[in-house]
Amino acid sequence: MTHTFETTRLDAQPGWPESWRVSQHHDDVEIWGRKSNPGYTRMYHQRRDRVLSALRSVAAPGARVLDLAAAQGNFSLAAAAMGYDVTWNDLRADLIDYVKLKSPLAARLHFHPGNIFDVSDDVAGTFDVALALEVVEHVAHPDAFLAQLAKVVRPGGHIIISTPNGGYFLNTLPRFSDCPDAAIFEDQQFKPDSDGHIFLLHQDEIAALSARAGLELVRHEMFTTPLSAGHAKTRHLLPFLPAAVIEAAERLTTLLPLAARRKLSSASITLLRRPA
Repeated sequence: MTHTFETTRLDAQPGWPESWRVSQHHDDVEIWGRKSNPGYTRMYHQRRDRVLSALRSVAAPGARVLDLAAAQGNFSLAAAAMGYDVTWNDLRADLIDYVKLKSPLAARLHFHPGNIFDVSDDVAGTFDVALALEVVEHVAHPDAFLAQLAKVVRPGGHIIISTPNGGYFLNTLPRFSDCPDAAIFEDQQFKPDSDGHIFLLHQDEIAALSARAGLELVRHEMFTTPLSAGHAKTRHLLPFLPAAVIEAAERLTTLLPLAARRKLSSASITLLRRPA
């Protein structure tokens, strides 16, 4: 399934803030078709389609959606194009004008900048769905983060999380559950991009932390093979392989035993529900 929205392709301009330049680079690879990193582009598209399909499965258009740490707003804009009532959130308030410059759909968004640990009282229990996409790996206390997410959705509401799969065979970051004092990482949290990853959560950790936050695990999906992502020196093959071959490898991986899928899947999404 393809999810698109109206946008204006932007070129970086002199005088832009650094956050705009970084966002423009990501947009170039993610939505505007730059071929510099085809594995990353494919992984992003797989994540986008799964997340937006999960959103459609739990909430009808018109539902209130909070997009946390939304950055350049691609998921906010896509959800708005699907008819949802979307609130964009990010620590970097200066990105609001970038989102507005990029798409007329920004006029449909509500903008609520700030730290989720600070703003949750303002919006407690008011959203039908919260999106936390590629966020939890950037926080020192993922347990506290999930507890905050549980507060912002109404009883019976849902949370959709995407994060790199901690069980992936190329992951070298520590398990959160093995860390005796996560406070030592607090000065590293909230940094963007992969340099800001602290913990990559494993499937069992997501289940345990969600339960501790009082959330029901509806489903957990792992996806994106090393071939799809261009990892393990396969990136040089991607420009030459037909999409059907890459997609077939992805489908075959889903048929493997769970232990193998944990090792071979670089990405994950989790659908959670706050009990009514």
